[in-house]
Amino acid sequence: MEKKKVLIVDDDSRNIFALVNTLKAKSFDCLSCLSAEEALKILANDNSIDAVLMDMMMPEMDGYEAIPLIKAIPSQENTFVVAVTAQAMAGDQEKCLQAGADAYISKPVDVDKLLHILGEI
Repeated sequence: MEKKKVLIVDDDSRNIFALVNTLKAKSFDCLSCLSAEEALKILANDNSIDAVLMDMMMPEMDGYEAIPLIKAIPSQENTFVVAVTAQAMAGDQEKCLQAGADAYISKPVDVDKLLHILGEI
């Protein structure tokens, strides 16, 4: 089976480190970047990415703004986007899904839940 490729977008390198190590141990290929702007550049030039883990709260461009822009890239319109956020209040999941996310997970990330979500791709 071909490895699934995941782009992790988070402005905190500690979160990226933890997710990359967890997902690589589960046989995912991982790319990462520290901003939504950088993610858009990567996605515009790499159509081999199967899923994006998007931090929803970042400076400059947050996930709510970035997800519709990702889905607007012709080669990425069906890319599976997971909203990853520390915002776990009532209504936050719906807000993420309305922005175009395909799934939602709160921080700290429950690895089993994340692997279940990524099992959908």
